Amino acid sequence: MTTFPSAPTALIAEDEPLLAAHLRRELGRLWPELQVVAQVGDGESALRQALTLRPQVCFLDIRMPGLSGLEAAEALAEDWPDDVAAFPLLVFVTAYDQYAVQAFERQAVDYLLKPVAAPRLADCVLRLKTRLALGAPSAQASPAAAAAAAPASGAEELARAVEQLRALAASLALPGSATPSAPPRRLEVIQAQVGHTVHLVPIDEVIYFEAADKYVRVVTAEREHLIRTAMRELLPQLDAQRFWQVHRGTVVQVRWIERAVRDEAGRISLSLRGRPQALSVSRLYAHLFKGM
Repeated sequence: MTTFPSAPTALIAEDEPLLAAHLRRELGRLWPELQVVAQVGDGESALRQALTLRPQVCFLDIRMPGLSGLEAAEALAEDWPDDVAAFPLLVFVTAYDQYAVQAFERQAVDYLLKPVAAPRLADCVLRLKTRLALGAPSAQASPAAAAAAAPASGAEELARAVEQLRALAASLALPGSATPSAPPRRLEVIQAQVGHTVHLVPIDEVIYFEAADKYVRVVTAEREHLIRTAMRELLPQLDAQRFWQVHRGTVVQVRWIERAVRDEAGRISLSLRGRPQALSVSRLYAHLFKGM
């Protein structure tokens, strides 16, 4: 008989209290040994608590205030330490959306539909128990292959999670079955206001953008500006061929990158032309820097 790790831990991130309570109650019935170490209602809190408590499983609502469930998972993968416990198993919770469900299934990511049905949750719990017992092998493996797989190291599991999250993000970014809206206009000029003065900064002059609390820093060769625009609102207005996102809070204009250097731990930093500072590349975007 298979034995599972004692006292497994979980985090629940759900902004609807009744649904969170229902999920927690059903988990207590189906998986009584599971310890829910945190229950939060927004993506930032989910990220912060997961990094602090390092649960083995995270149930993440896709739509939450602040960071979405997917954004919280991507940020968690970026910030997860290399030398600690294995990356958590992720279960996304979503209202019924056939397009989103197809994206989850295509990337072999576990998900639950709202309201969470007991039989579906029971299946999910069984898969989670099996993966925890096996050292969390790849979620893309079939049940038979998973049963035969060797335990994965924390680094290997994190690498697989990063690949999976990147693929899922790309899948969910594709236009759905509904009539697509017109693409946003490309920015040609950044309008940065300082007091009563508005500085017009041509987009060609921008070296990189960096998120800073509720603002985004606009860095040029001559000076820096702050604009009150969220990075998620700015990104769709930039030419993705010219501006590469290298971290959830950093977007750099490619022509300003001189070289990418990978250290012994596999971390990548970017040297910019004529600039003293280096920019860090997160795990999610390391694939952009491969030799031709």
